[in-house]
Amino acid sequence: MPPDRFDLSTARVLVSNDDGIHAKGLKLLEKALRGVVGEIWTVAPETEQSAASHSLTMRRPLRLRRVSRRRYTVDGTPSDCVLVAMNEVLRDRPPDLVLSGINRGGNMGEDAIYSGTVAAAREGALLGFRSAALSLTYANGQPARWPTAERWLRPVLDRLVAASWPAGVVMNVNFPDVDADAVTGMEVTVQGRRKIGGALVPIADPAGRQYFWIGHGRDEDRYRKGTDLEAVNRGAVSVTPLGNDLTHRATMKTIASAFQ
Repeated sequence: MPPDRFDLSTARVLVSNDDGIHAKGLKLLEKALRGVVGEIWTVAPETEQSAASHSLTMRRPLRLRRVSRRRYTVDGTPSDCVLVAMNEVLRDRPPDLVLSGINRGGNMGEDAIYSGTVAAAREGALLGFRSAALSLTYANGQPARWPTAERWLRPVLDRLVAASWPAGVVMNVNFPDVDADAVTGMEVTVQGRRKIGGALVPIADPAGRQYFWIGHGRDEDRYRKGTDLEAVNRGAVSVTPLGNDLTHRATMKTIASAFQ
């Protein structure tokens, strides 16, 4: 893992996402990093991979394509992109930091399980690199407030670089859906409750056969204090450390006697 402290001005940064190489949020992130970091290397999916989670492509070969100087695409998932980047594009020298985003849409609560944005950052963390996922909350049907993410990206990065965190931990950053001047600050939060998929929409095709769309509706709790959802709902930037160890240790204790 890179040193706990490094200088952003000389850092090598790998950028990826799940919205694809042409996504506005990716271009905004690259633009915001220019003149701030030493080198920006982008390896992103050819097409949108939202909700791809941490999937890897195992049943066909992956193709890497150079788009321009230090910009590449992979015809696979966000996790594929980071793997290819580390083992091929940046094999001469690994990055100091992996950034995924900026996603159009928040990744809070259980979104972190489904999110390709978080998965790209998590893959970086699994490989031993300091990694962060960046997402911008917005209301469906309304324009995303990109200037808010652009304005608050540097303060977040400065604090992340100054902080120390264990290997394997992903920093999940969510920018609120308010104007940049209305942001109330930056807060460290826990993962909230936000389950997608409850709004399953049945539709019939012209032959009368039923099919389904998974809707955007979410069952969420925006008001439990200390969570990512509550902080963003109040207009704060949320920073949540996510671990890779899925063990539920409290339950280990309660079921231990049953397996003795």
